[in-house]
Amino acid sequence: MRATLMILAAAAALAGCEKKAPVAAERPPVEVTVTKVVPRDAPVTYEFVGQTQSSHQVQIRARVAGFLDKRLYTEGTMVKAGQPMFQQDPKPFQAQLDAARGALAEQQARLQTANDNLAQVKPLAALKALSQKELDDATGQQQAAAAAVQTATANVETAKLNLSYTRISSPVTGLSSFARVQDGAYVNAENSLLTYVEKVDPIWVNFSISENEMLAARNEQKAGRLKLPPQEQYVVELVLADGSVYPKQGRVTFANADYDSQTGTFLLRATLPNPEGALRPGQFVRVRLKGATRPNAILVPQQSVLQGAKGHFVVLVDKDNKALLRNVEVGPWLGDDWFINAGLQAGDTVVTDGMARLSPGAAVKIVESKAAAPAAATAPKAAASAAPAASK
Repeated sequence: MRATLMILAAAAALAGCEKKAPVAAERPPVEVTVTKVVPRDAPVTYEFVGQTQSSHQVQIRARVAGFLDKRLYTEGTMVKAGQPMFQQDPKPFQAQLDAARGALAEQQARLQTANDNLAQVKPLAALKALSQKELDDATGQQQAAAAAVQTATANVETAKLNLSYTRISSPVTGLSSFARVQDGAYVNAENSLLTYVEKVDPIWVNFSISENEMLAARNEQKAGRLKLPPQEQYVVELVLADGSVYPKQGRVTFANADYDSQTGTFLLRATLPNPEGALRPGQFVRVRLKGATRPNAILVPQQSVLQGAKGHFVVLVDKDNKALLRNVEVGPWLGDDWFINAGLQAGDTVVTDGMARLSPGAAVKIVESKAAAPAAATAPKAAASAAPAASK
């Protein structure tokens, strides 16, 4: 009996120690930051790799054969139009000019004699005092003397030109190159190239656009997602090797009609002012074309766009403060934002921070971003490439 009571007491003690299973606690809402979708007209910037080129490159050549006396310019400096650059030995050419002038004086004297003779023969021939043959001979001598004077005059002009060619000047204002022939050398047709002068104000920038980029822009325009500037007059901006922006802007002034089948591109050329000579021919630069816009564009921060097995998507907050996944079609970038071509509409609430802790249908709590105030005070970053990004 005593043993039975002890067993019952132990069982009652164990029953008193048992606890009910805990009820699972409800998960609290996930704190997220969001942005409202507000369509707006947004600028579009296309970016390409370009190379600068002189707008007018001139070869400075010797036009007559002779010895080169002296270089008259400093290599690599800016020279002005009409500035002397080289001096050839003028003495042989001065002698040729003197000889030509002497020959001209001789022929002019012969012409004067022929004119006087003809003046005497004409009245005598009219009186039949001289024969017709004598008149014809006098006339022929006068005409031959006149022709000889013309030839001698041309020889004088040629000698003057040859003498003037010994002082070699630049026909344009531009940047000079190094001298390819040194002082004292004999210059002839084989080594007549003395140097180059390259006009750098204005300066050209050559760049190429691929066929895919051109077709993508046309398709965007047809779809109404892209508006080109009037007459396609893009504003051209250059970004230099150190990332700085060249202070002068230009325009596209040439588009090659031929398609380059080897590179799959079309050649374009922009012209920019370069009064200080800061840009030199041969530099590689980044070319930005500005002026196009996307009307009623939808932009969301890049970090709010995720990529999954079915493509890009964003996380929305519905009217019940629940997380909702939405597939989107992305376009190019604009600074830190991403163009959305399809999938979003005005008024949608897109999650910008906290997506990693969300699952479809999860409750969310919208909070203000800590970086919202400073970000509102800063200007948006410069636009990145648009047309190439369309294929990303």
